[in-house]
Amino acid sequence: MNTLGNYRLHWRVSREAADLRRERRPQAPVSFPAEPQHLTLDLEQCAMIVVDMQNDFCSPQGWLGSIGVDTAGLLAPVRPLTLLLPELRRLRVPVVWLNWGNREDRMNLSPSVLHVYDPDGGGNGIGSPLPESGSRVLEKGSWGAALIDELTAEPDDIHVDKYRMSGFWDTPLDSILRNLGVSTLLFAGVNLDQCVMHTLQDAVCLGYDAVLLADCCATSSPDYCKEATFYNVKTCYGFVADSGAVLAAMEAAGGKGNE
Repeated sequence: MNTLGNYRLHWRVSREAADLRRERRPQAPVSFPAEPQHLTLDLEQCAMIVVDMQNDFCSPQGWLGSIGVDTAGLLAPVRPLTLLLPELRRLRVPVVWLNWGNREDRMNLSPSVLHVYDPDGGGNGIGSPLPESGSRVLEKGSWGAALIDELTAEPDDIHVDKYRMSGFWDTPLDSILRNLGVSTLLFAGVNLDQCVMHTLQDAVCLGYDAVLLADCCATSSPDYCKEATFYNVKTCYGFVADSGAVLAAMEAAGGKGNE
Protein backbone atom coordinates (compact mmCIF):
# COMPACT_ATOMS: atom_id res chain seq x y z
CA MET A 1 0.00 0.00 0.00
CA ASN A 2 1.01 3.61 -0.52
CA THR A 3 0.96 6.38 2.07
CA LEU A 4 -0.90 9.69 2.06
CA GLY A 5 0.24 12.31 4.52
CA ASN A 6 3.49 12.91 6.39
CA TYR A 7 5.80 10.69 8.42
CA ARG A 8 3.85 11.40 11.61
CA LEU A 9 0.26 11.30 10.36
CA HIS A 10 -0.80 9.36 7.29
CA TRP A 11 -3.16 6.83 5.75
CA ARG A 12 -2.19 3.69 3.84
CA VAL A 13 -4.06 3.35 0.58
CA SER A 14 -4.28 1.29 -2.57
CA ARG A 15 -6.71 1.23 -5.48
CA GLU A 16 -8.85 -1.28 -3.57
CA ALA A 17 -8.59 -0.17 0.06
CA ALA A 18 -7.85 2.64 2.50
CA ASP A 19 -6.41 2.03 5.96
CA LEU A 20 -7.20 5.02 8.19
CA ARG A 21 -5.34 3.76 11.25
CA ARG A 22 -2.68 6.19 12.41
CA GLU A 23 0.64 4.62 13.18
CA ARG A 24 1.40 4.93 16.88
CA ARG A 25 5.06 5.79 17.12
CA PRO A 26 6.85 4.97 20.40
CA GLN A 27 7.10 7.84 22.85
CA ALA A 28 10.35 9.75 23.25
CA PRO A 29 10.03 11.16 26.78
CA VAL A 30 12.45 13.70 28.23
CA SER A 31 12.41 15.35 31.66
CA PHE A 32 14.14 18.59 32.63
CA PRO A 33 13.98 21.52 35.06
CA ALA A 34 11.56 24.30 34.15
CA GLU A 35 9.45 26.95 35.80
CA PRO A 36 7.00 26.78 37.47
CA GLN A 37 7.44 22.99 37.63
CA HIS A 38 9.81 20.23 36.54
CA LEU A 39 8.67 19.18 33.11
CA THR A 40 8.26 15.88 31.25
CA LEU A 41 7.25 15.86 27.59
CA ASP A 42 7.19 13.56 24.60
CA LEU A 43 9.40 14.69 21.73
CA GLU A 44 7.17 12.68 19.39
CA GLN A 45 4.45 15.25 20.04
CA CYS A 46 6.69 18.34 19.88
CA ALA A 47 7.63 20.93 17.30
CA MET A 48 10.20 23.72 17.53
CA ILE A 49 8.96 27.19 16.54
CA VAL A 50 11.70 29.73 15.73
CA VAL A 51 10.24 33.21 15.32
CA ASP A 52 11.55 36.10 13.19
CA MET A 53 15.30 35.44 13.11
CA GLN A 54 15.39 37.65 10.02
CA ASN A 55 17.75 40.25 8.62
CA ASP A 56 15.29 43.09 9.13
CA PHE A 57 15.33 42.43 12.87
CA CYS A 58 18.73 40.93 13.63
CA SER A 59 21.15 42.44 11.10
CA PRO A 60 22.63 45.94 11.59
CA GLN A 61 21.80 46.61 7.90
CA GLY A 62 18.17 45.60 8.40
CA TRP A 63 15.05 47.57 9.22
CA LEU A 64 15.57 47.91 12.98
CA GLY A 65 19.17 48.94 12.46
CA SER A 66 18.07 51.53 9.91
CA ILE A 67 15.81 53.24 12.45
CA GLY A 68 18.50 53.35 15.14
CA VAL A 69 17.85 50.16 17.13
CA ASP A 70 20.90 48.33 18.48
CA THR A 71 20.41 44.83 17.07
CA ALA A 72 23.48 43.16 18.61
CA GLY A 73 21.50 41.56 21.43
CA LEU A 74 19.07 39.97 19.00
CA LEU A 75 21.78 37.53 17.92
CA ALA A 76 21.92 35.97 21.40
CA PRO A 77 19.69 33.01 20.36
CA VAL A 78 22.07 31.97 17.59
CA ARG A 79 24.53 29.90 19.60
CA PRO A 80 22.00 27.92 21.67
CA LEU A 81 19.90 27.31 18.55
CA THR A 82 22.90 26.00 16.60
CA LEU A 83 23.40 23.44 19.37
CA LEU A 84 19.77 22.50 19.89
CA LEU A 85 18.30 22.36 16.39
CA PRO A 86 20.55 19.57 15.00
CA GLU A 87 19.66 17.33 17.94
CA LEU A 88 15.96 17.98 17.56
CA ARG A 89 16.17 17.25 13.83
CA ARG A 90 18.05 14.03 14.54
CA LEU A 91 15.07 12.87 16.60
CA ARG A 92 12.71 14.07 13.84
CA VAL A 93 11.21 16.91 15.86
CA PRO A 94 9.84 19.34 13.24
CA VAL A 95 11.62 22.71 13.07
CA VAL A 96 9.34 25.54 11.96
CA TRP A 97 10.79 28.88 10.81
CA LEU A 98 7.99 31.37 11.43
CA ASN A 99 8.94 34.63 9.71
CA TRP A 100 7.30 37.80 8.50
CA GLY A 101 6.81 37.51 4.72
CA ASN A 102 4.26 40.09 3.64
CA ARG A 103 2.51 40.45 0.30
CA GLU A 104 3.97 43.09 -2.00
CA ASP A 105 0.63 44.89 -2.12
CA ARG A 106 0.02 44.51 1.67
CA MET A 107 -3.65 43.95 0.92
CA ASN A 108 -4.14 41.68 3.96
CA LEU A 109 -2.70 44.23 6.39
CA SER A 110 -5.06 46.63 8.09
CA PRO A 111 -4.12 50.24 8.95
CA SER A 112 -3.91 49.20 12.61
CA VAL A 113 -1.18 46.67 11.78
CA LEU A 114 0.70 49.06 9.48
CA HIS A 115 0.53 51.85 12.06
CA VAL A 116 2.58 49.85 14.57
CA TYR A 117 5.55 49.88 12.20
CA ASP A 118 4.97 53.27 10.56
CA PRO A 119 3.27 55.43 13.21
CA ASP A 120 3.45 58.74 11.33
CA GLY A 121 2.78 57.29 7.88
CA GLY A 122 6.13 58.58 6.67
CA GLY A 123 7.12 55.35 4.95
CA ASN A 124 9.56 53.66 7.33
CA GLY A 125 7.50 50.54 7.96
CA ILE A 126 6.34 47.31 6.30
CA GLY A 127 7.07 47.32 2.58
CA SER A 128 9.20 50.47 2.63
CA PRO A 129 12.62 50.29 0.93
CA LEU A 130 15.65 50.34 3.19
CA PRO A 131 17.74 53.47 2.60
CA GLU A 132 20.94 51.64 1.64
CA SER A 133 19.95 48.34 -0.01
CA GLY A 134 16.43 49.12 -1.21
CA SER A 135 15.24 45.83 0.33
CA ARG A 136 11.57 46.20 1.20
CA VAL A 137 10.89 45.78 4.89
CA LEU A 138 9.61 42.30 5.83
CA GLU A 139 8.33 41.66 2.30
CA LYS A 140 8.31 38.05 1.11
CA GLY A 141 11.36 37.34 -1.05
CA SER A 142 13.31 40.37 0.15
CA TRP A 143 16.74 40.28 1.77
CA GLY A 144 15.28 41.77 4.93
CA ALA A 145 12.71 39.00 5.32
CA ALA A 146 15.31 36.25 4.81
CA LEU A 147 16.79 34.15 7.61
CA ILE A 148 20.04 35.57 8.98
CA ASP A 149 23.30 34.03 7.75
CA GLU A 150 24.20 32.84 11.24
CA LEU A 151 21.38 30.26 11.16
CA THR A 152 20.80 27.58 8.53
CA ALA A 153 17.51 25.99 7.56
CA GLU A 154 17.68 22.36 6.50
CA PRO A 155 15.67 20.94 3.56
CA ASP A 156 13.16 19.15 5.80
CA ASP A 157 12.47 22.23 7.93
CA ILE A 158 9.11 23.94 7.57
CA HIS A 159 8.71 27.60 6.57
CA VAL A 160 5.59 29.60 7.42
CA ASP A 161 5.05 33.25 6.48
CA LYS A 162 3.20 35.37 9.01
CA TYR A 163 1.50 38.74 8.72
CA ARG A 164 0.86 39.70 12.34
CA MET A 165 2.80 39.52 15.55
CA SER A 166 1.03 36.21 16.10
CA GLY A 167 1.94 33.45 13.68
CA PHE A 168 -1.51 31.87 13.88
CA TRP A 169 -3.57 34.66 12.28
CA ASP A 170 -4.21 34.30 8.53
CA THR A 171 -1.57 31.52 8.20
CA PRO A 172 -1.52 27.70 7.80
CA LEU A 173 0.54 27.20 10.98
CA ASP A 174 -2.25 25.57 12.99
CA SER A 175 -3.16 23.17 10.15
CA ILE A 176 0.48 22.18 9.66
CA LEU A 177 1.00 21.44 13.36
CA ARG A 178 -2.21 19.42 13.63
CA ASN A 179 -1.28 17.40 10.55
CA LEU A 180 2.01 16.57 12.26
CA GLY A 181 0.20 15.38 15.38
CA VAL A 182 1.87 18.07 17.47
CA SER A 183 0.56 19.04 20.90
CA THR A 184 3.61 20.66 22.53
CA LEU A 185 5.49 23.65 21.13
CA LEU A 186 9.00 24.82 22.01
CA PHE A 187 9.41 28.55 21.37
CA ALA A 188 12.49 30.57 20.39
CA GLY A 189 13.31 33.77 18.49
CA VAL A 190 12.68 37.51 18.55
CA ASN A 191 11.23 39.76 19.75
CA LEU A 192 10.47 37.83 22.92
CA ASP A 193 7.83 40.22 24.27
CA GLN A 194 6.16 40.80 20.91
CA CYS A 195 5.97 38.17 18.16
CA VAL A 196 7.21 35.26 20.28
CA MET A 197 4.82 36.08 23.11
CA HIS A 198 1.82 36.74 20.85
CA THR A 199 2.32 33.46 19.00
CA LEU A 200 2.75 31.56 22.27
CA GLN A 201 -0.43 33.07 23.72
CA ASP A 202 -2.46 32.10 20.68
CA ALA A 203 -0.95 28.61 20.72
CA VAL A 204 -2.16 28.05 24.26
CA CYS A 205 -5.61 29.46 23.42
CA LEU A 206 -5.78 26.89 20.60
CA GLY A 207 -4.98 24.04 22.99
CA TYR A 208 -1.23 23.56 22.50
CA ASP A 209 1.22 23.18 25.38
CA ALA A 210 3.91 25.88 25.36
CA VAL A 211 7.52 25.80 26.53
CA LEU A 212 9.50 29.02 26.16
CA LEU A 213 13.25 28.43 25.82
CA ALA A 214 14.56 31.51 27.57
CA ASP A 215 18.15 31.40 26.31
CA CYS A 216 16.91 30.97 22.71
CA CYS A 217 14.95 34.24 22.83
CA ALA A 218 15.91 37.91 22.76
CA THR A 219 14.33 41.34 22.46
CA SER A 220 15.31 44.90 21.66
CA SER A 221 12.82 46.10 24.26
CA PRO A 222 13.86 47.20 27.77
CA ASP A 223 14.79 44.47 30.26
CA TYR A 224 11.55 44.86 32.17
CA CYS A 225 9.68 43.64 29.07
CA LYS A 226 11.74 40.45 29.09
CA GLU A 227 11.10 39.88 32.78
CA ALA A 228 7.38 40.53 32.36
CA THR A 229 7.22 38.03 29.51
CA PHE A 230 8.92 35.30 31.54
CA TYR A 231 6.57 36.04 34.44
CA ASN A 232 3.46 35.93 32.27
CA VAL A 233 4.45 32.73 30.47
CA LYS A 234 5.16 30.73 33.61
CA THR A 235 2.19 32.22 35.48
CA CYS A 236 -0.53 32.22 32.82
CA TYR A 237 0.47 30.20 29.76
CA GLY A 238 3.01 27.45 30.18
CA PHE A 239 6.63 26.83 31.10
CA VAL A 240 9.99 28.58 30.89
CA ALA A 241 13.11 26.44 30.47
CA ASP A 242 16.67 26.55 29.17
CA SER A 243 17.76 24.82 25.97
CA GLY A 244 20.76 23.37 27.78
CA ALA A 245 18.39 21.52 30.08
CA VAL A 246 16.56 20.08 27.08
CA LEU A 247 19.83 18.94 25.51
CA ALA A 248 20.94 17.37 28.79
CA ALA A 249 17.60 15.57 29.07
CA MET A 250 17.97 14.14 25.57
CA GLU A 251 21.47 12.97 26.41
CA ALA A 252 20.27 11.43 29.68
CA ALA A 253 17.56 9.60 27.78
CA GLY A 254 20.27 8.10 25.62
CA GLY A 255 19.33 10.11 22.53
CA LYS A 256 16.39 7.79 22.07
CA GLY A 257 13.85 8.70 19.48
CA ASN A 258 12.43 7.61 16.18
CA GLU A 259 15.17 8.62 13.79
